[in-house]
Amino acid sequence: MVRHDTFAISRHLEVPSDEVYLAFSDTAIRRRWFRLPGSGASYEHDFRVGGGETARSTFTGLDTAPELLENRSRYIDIAAEHRIVYGYEAIVDGELRWTSLVTVRLDAETGGTRLEWTEQVTFLRYTGDGSADLAHLRGASALRLNGLAAALKSGPSIRGGTEGRRAASGD
Repeated sequence: MVRHDTFAISRHLEVPSDEVYLAFSDTAIRRRWFRLPGSGASYEHDFRVGGGETARSTFTGLDTAPELLENRSRYIDIAAEHRIVYGYEAIVDGELRWTSLVTVRLDAETGGTRLEWTEQVTFLRYTGDGSADLAHLRGASALRLNGLAAALKSGPSIRGGTEGRRAASGD
C-alpha cells in the first residue's frame, strides 16, 4: 500500500528573493542549511533543470543500528528568483521510503520574501497508518527552512557569492 499526503509551509524571510534564490542555487551557501542528519555526509549538487542533488550520510540514533540515508533529487523547473520545482527520493538502508514533488515559490513582500513550500509526498513504506511519518517529514522540512532563515541572517551578505554552484562538497 502507498499513502499520499500534501503539506505546505510558509515563511517570511527578511532578505530579497534574489538572496533566497542564491541560497538554493549556490552549493557553498546551500551547505550552510541543507544537511542530512548523521555523520560522514557527502553531497553533489548541480543546480539546473535536469540536474539535481545527491546527499548521503549515516545516522545513528539512541539504541538503534546505524542507518544509511540517501536523498536524490532532480530539478524539474527553475524560474530564477521566483520558483523551483524538484522531485526527490528518500532512501533508508537501500530501501525507497518515500518520494516527493516540491514546489518552492518566492514572492516579494514588504521587508523581504514570502517563501511558500508545498510538498506532495508518496510514502511507499511507512509506520502504522503513516501519520507519524508525515509528521516527521513535515517537521524535518520546517527545521530545514529554519536553517535556511539562519543561513540568510548569518553574515556576511550572500550577495555576489556564486562560486561553487555546481561543486561537490562533503562534511
